[in-house]
Amino acid sequence: MEEKTNSRKKLMSNGTHNIILLGLISCFADISSEMVYPLIPLYLTASFGATPVLVGLIEGIAESIASLLKVFSGYISDRFQHKKAIAFSGYATGLLYKIALIFATSWNGILSARVIDRFGKGIRTAPRDVMVSESADQNNMGKSFGIHKMLDMAGSAIGILLSFILLKKIGSNPESYKMIFAISILPIVIALLLFFFVHEKKEKRQPMQREYFWKNISQLDHNLKLYLVIAFLFTLGNSSNSFLLLRAYNIGFDNSTTILLYFIYNLTASLFAIPCGKLSDKIGRKHLLVGGYLTFSLVYFGFAFCTSKPLMILIFVVYGIYTAMTAGAERAFIAEIAPIKLKGTMLGLHSTLVGIALLPASVIAGFLWDKIGVFAPFMFGGILSLIAALLLATKMRSSNQ
Repeated sequence: MEEKTNSRKKLMSNGTHNIILLGLISCFADISSEMVYPLIPLYLTASFGATPVLVGLIEGIAESIASLLKVFSGYISDRFQHKKAIAFSGYATGLLYKIALIFATSWNGILSARVIDRFGKGIRTAPRDVMVSESADQNNMGKSFGIHKMLDMAGSAIGILLSFILLKKIGSNPESYKMIFAISILPIVIALLLFFFVHEKKEKRQPMQREYFWKNISQLDHNLKLYLVIAFLFTLGNSSNSFLLLRAYNIGFDNSTTILLYFIYNLTASLFAIPCGKLSDKIGRKHLLVGGYLTFSLVYFGFAFCTSKPLMILIFVVYGIYTAMTAGAERAFIAEIAPIKLKGTMLGLHSTLVGIALLPASVIAGFLWDKIGVFAPFMFGGILSLIAALLLATKMRSSNQ
């Protein structure tokens, strides 16, 4: 009996160790990414004269092309049980991304760099999320994903703050941007080194005995299939965050303070990630996700009609709360109801569907901005989010989630 208790404690200790390590890997990778990400729309418009439509097209293409990989990386990690190696290779593309940015001389070069970055995200997301779910206590799945998301968003906040400080210090010109791109290489190297300390849970399986999931898709849980459809619909109105930064710039924030707004968003998401994860364990994933979609709708209507800087700051705070409410809960929800041998595939499929929807979402947003007005893409997103919340609340079957 005592031996069993000690074994269980050791297992839980290793699980917590893994969750924290994976969170720290995401943290350092996001420090690197977010030192760069908020500069991209500013760099495109200032250096290459890009329009909102072009910014939306670049982001949409990058997200969608790479997201096609997510379901396959999840499937491969399910089939061959090399989650750690697959995730590592995905994070390693962060090095190539920064190098490509440094040497880009046109918007085509920036597009190529963004595709490289999203290619890496497409590879790493599903196997990493499976490793988090396998390391988690099954009664606290939401909390575990909340811990990971907290560290992930903390890294984003730190990266943005570093970007803001560097931009203030060295100015906002093409050479300054390239210097920041070069400095951002260091955190991704640290993230890759941390992989050597991650323990991967493996099961002995016969690869040839597996069946392709789409042959039995009709047998998947009703709630899982419904949520994948709703998530796709919701994402059609959830365009790239580049438009939020351009909206802040549009009402009078300068380049550096626009980046600071993005820092506030990420810091808020990090602070609320664990409480929201615990809340999803308590009240159920469905209820928290419905609340998250309604919050998103409120945020986008705010972006549509905001005319003052103080209100814009508040909107970015609430946007951070929305992210904390949904990011961990949706992963925990999918991990719990997916068939155990298809966990990575389903997490990857979710990310793929979301990524595919980002291309039309960003193109539509850019078109509405140019042809109707700056308020139009946010009205569109707010309405679609309301519809998604209604479908989730009324169509998903009652369960313990």
